[in-house]
Amino acid sequence: MKRIFALWRTVAGQDLRLLWFALRHEDRPGWLLPALAVLALFAVEPLNFAVPVLGTIDEFVLLPLVLHGMAKMLPAHVLDGFARAYAGRLRRPT
Repeated sequence: MKRIFALWRTVAGQDLRLLWFALRHEDRPGWLLPALAVLALFAVEPLNFAVPVLGTIDEFVLLPLVLHGMAKMLPAHVLDGFARAYAGRLRRPT
């Protein structure tokens, strides 16, 4: 279970940083804000509380997959800006 949490934190954390940067970027795509709003509503939907097993599955599987897909769909100039802005901060110390 620790591995699942670590993987989710690593993969989704990087994608969340990228999407947060893209939201604040002046040339963000028009689909980004509505898509993130729908994703946020999906994350807190009542079904998560009514059926806990399904809520766990979508929190740990579907949400990271959708986040990663959205990050992959960002334009190249936004990705380049993110790479320049976070170049030194994302490296892990060895």
